[in-house]
Amino acid sequence: MKGNQLKLLFLLGVFASCSSSKTLADPVKPIQHKNIPQPVSAAKKDSLKAVTKTAIPAEEDFRTNLPEIRREFRGVWIASVANINWPSKNSLTVDQQKAEAISMLDMLKENNFNAVIFQVRPSADALYTSNIEPWSYFLTGETGKAPYPNYDPLQFWIEEAHKRGLELHVWLNPYRAHHANGGTPNSLSMVNKLSDIVIKLKNGMYWLDPADPKTQGHVSNVVKDIVKRYDIDAVHFDDYFYPYATYNRGADFPDSKTWNAYVSSGGTLTRADWRRDNVNKFVERICKEIHAEKSYVRFGISPFGIWKPGYPEGITGSSQYDELYADAKLWLNKGWVDYFSPQLYWTIDSKGQGFEALLNWWQSENTMKRHLWPGLNTVEVRSPDRPTEIRNQIEISRQILKNDAGEIHWSIAGLTKNANMLPALKNGPYKEKALVPKTPWIVSVPLQKPTLFSTESGSIIQVNWSTKNIGEVFQWVLFSQYDGVWETEILTLDQLSKELPKFKEGKKLTAIAIKAIDRLGNESDYTARKMK
Repeated sequence: MKGNQLKLLFLLGVFASCSSSKTLADPVKPIQHKNIPQPVSAAKKDSLKAVTKTAIPAEEDFRTNLPEIRREFRGVWIASVANINWPSKNSLTVDQQKAEAISMLDMLKENNFNAVIFQVRPSADALYTSNIEPWSYFLTGETGKAPYPNYDPLQFWIEEAHKRGLELHVWLNPYRAHHANGGTPNSLSMVNKLSDIVIKLKNGMYWLDPADPKTQGHVSNVVKDIVKRYDIDAVHFDDYFYPYATYNRGADFPDSKTWNAYVSSGGTLTRADWRRDNVNKFVERICKEIHAEKSYVRFGISPFGIWKPGYPEGITGSSQYDELYADAKLWLNKGWVDYFSPQLYWTIDSKGQGFEALLNWWQSENTMKRHLWPGLNTVEVRSPDRPTEIRNQIEISRQILKNDAGEIHWSIAGLTKNANMLPALKNGPYKEKALVPKTPWIVSVPLQKPTLFSTESGSIIQVNWSTKNIGEVFQWVLFSQYDGVWETEILTLDQLSKELPKFKEGKKLTAIAIKAIDRLGNESDYTARKMK
């Protein structure tokens, strides 16, 4: 099919991915789409040409049993609001900002993480070039002031993360219009530009009214703009929907204007249900719009870890359902997310908020089988031995989530401010690199089987590889076999060759194999060669 028929079929598939009509007995149909190839740099093209010109094919391909590739999502939040993580100050030079970013990304690569959740919109502002919202106060010390010399921080983070084999997820706060630590709102602030839909809270924060269609349209435009213009891997919302009660010092959220308009129009929901309905419709809308723009860009939410007290039995504490008007269980039940990361910031033995009990409950609610990757409080979980606690939480997550394991660490400061944290992870659960789990409900065009070449020079075997659709490749997996024992390496896209010793610890190189991996974690068929 072509033209309008194909376009219609594609859009129907996209909306089905965020639909609410499927159950376990009637599983959601995968989205059928074609990945949008990303441009390959001139340097990469030259490198690929050099490989194909000089390499000599090895023996004919043969079929073999390759080891399974380890899968686990290993993410970390990097917060820009109030200069929590990056940039560490809003007075840094551009070179200092870049140096901090590279240091963080190098650390994550070296310690076998595979994803960054980077806050690009802390409060209706931008850490990227935008015609919709102003430059962030937390970047330059003045709302609307561009960095000098001018550069695009988000583009920089994307490029540097991908160079290191890390996914880059953009983290946005949908409704916060101004943070109390963000200086005084000036004429360029959205507080003044959208004054008709902005509400001031008693703690100095400003909030966009979630019920106002203008709010929903504005935030939708922000999300679509980022998805369209940047080579991101996912969009991420955190737990700030309607604000926490403490933000307005216990007083009810002042949304009488939109509430009265709803009642006058004949609305019959209670005020609480109406608020939840506003957020529910918005979440479903964002899911659909992201996939309609680029179907491979995933949508993730990290809600407060407790849906309601008593779910499961014995759980006590705040209720996101009643306080934030966030029915996160519904979003998970309906499949309106690609990944879901409840913030389980308590210890394993916490009374009333046990980590394992909560994760098991959320897993029981994951009827659409989306990714469920808990948020871990690596910064300040209340344990006398925080590294051991976090390591044990990862192990529990693996037992519960099995082949779709993963977690997100709050935040990168938890990895740097405790000298024992990174060694505990690198020497324990993160000893080996891992690919992110596959996202089977988004079906991409299969990657083409790579070509594989080798040349011998003394005690070294030079291995080179390539593929025709390199624009759809995100990573490579190289397998090398020494006397029948396979070793596995996960390599970045720009690495198109590798020198392997003919002998290692007295063992001979007997076979090599290569696979391409796309940005959804899908694997190509492999090419393997026996070595003489």
